[in-house]
Amino acid sequence: MALGTGNKEYEDLFRHLSQHFPKKFAVRIDYDNALAHKVEAGADMFLMPSHYEPCGLNQIYSLRYGTVPIVRASGGLDDSIEPWEPKTKQGTGFNFSTYAGEALLGAVRRALAAYRDRKSWPVLMTNGMKQDFSWDASAREYLDLYERVRLARTAGIL
Repeated sequence: MALGTGNKEYEDLFRHLSQHFPKKFAVRIDYDNALAHKVEAGADMFLMPSHYEPCGLNQIYSLRYGTVPIVRASGGLDDSIEPWEPKTKQGTGFNFSTYAGEALLGAVRRALAAYRDRKSWPVLMTNGMKQDFSWDASAREYLDLYERVRLARTAGIL
């Protein structure tokens, strides 16, 4: 499912896919926040190949819903998604750095390989759902930083 608005060439591409594969692909060229959350919560993976993303909320919504994000490592997307490591079972999603189709395809292929591993996939989903992006977590980090600065100052380091 594709939902949203954007460059006409991509809107037309998604319309074309929907017309030719109506049982496999749906599109809605519109802004609908409630539907967007339902689509994201009901998906296995969420693709967010942003050219530039200073923060981003959708990847955080995805993590909370157990929807595995595939993102371009840019700004907040890079900060909030830890690359999945199959051997250690650590990470929360998949990323790619170069803004190119080949790099995106590589990330999608890694995600599909993980999806086929029925023992690892629930671990990956759970890792994402355990992330804490709340204000309480941010406040704790700031308090920790301020305490380290205070201690460094007290010790004469600053």
